[in-house]
Amino acid sequence: MIVIKYFILFIILISSSIIGKFLSKKYVYRLEELEEMQSALNIFKTKIRYTYEPIPDIFSEIAKNSNKNISNIFKLAKQKMKEKTASISWEESLDETICNLKKEDINIIKKLSKLLGQTDVEGQISQIEITEKLLENQILEAQKEKEKNEKMYLKLGTVIGLAIVIILA
Repeated sequence: MIVIKYFILFIILISSSIIGKFLSKKYVYRLEELEEMQSALNIFKTKIRYTYEPIPDIFSEIAKNSNKNISNIFKLAKQKMKEKTASISWEESLDETICNLKKEDINIIKKLSKLLGQTDVEGQISQIEITEKLLENQILEAQKEKEKNEKMYLKLGTVIGLAIVIILA
């Protein structure tokens, strides 16, 4: 009977540590997705400037070379462009894709849609550059949050698990 009790207490401790690790990862994933989006926008800007490819073709190429969540945004936007304008497609794809970005991150990325497919090359490039600068601020904020909260959640999960084990033991 005592072996079962200690086994259950061990499972509680491990489970709470895993939950803490899971909660800490959301900060890592947000930072990775922001950096991936910034990289994708840089590719987008370069393709617009030098290749003059249509936006759906550029989005398709970016989707192939991006991680899952960012790739899904570009894939969905490309699919929606068959029926809607580029700006509406971009906003809807950001709303519909599940990712680790905060609302304020998504709102910054949505600002890109204002001139997407509606102005000349230079207008679109300037809008992409503005979005990249705003994303840079979000990346710095995400790095600070990650440094502050990642360790806290890891330790908090373990401490809560230990507290439960001590109370139940």
